[in-house]
Amino acid sequence: MSNDPKLTAGEKAKVGWYVARMCKRGIASETVYQGDLERKVDRVIDKARKRAEKNAKKK
Repeated sequence: MSNDPKLTAGEKAKVGWYVARMCKRGIASETVYQGDLERKVDRVIDKARKRAEKNAKKK
């Protein structure tokens, strides 16, 4: 995770929410599909990474 960007408070909340939902699904059944939530987490991190790159170019 060393190359992951710093997340804003809102992004941390979203990732936390998605992880909590993944845990809840995992408790319900070990074979349940979680790819949709994993993609959402990846999207949040990708947006944060793009924002960090954009801010680095400004400086």
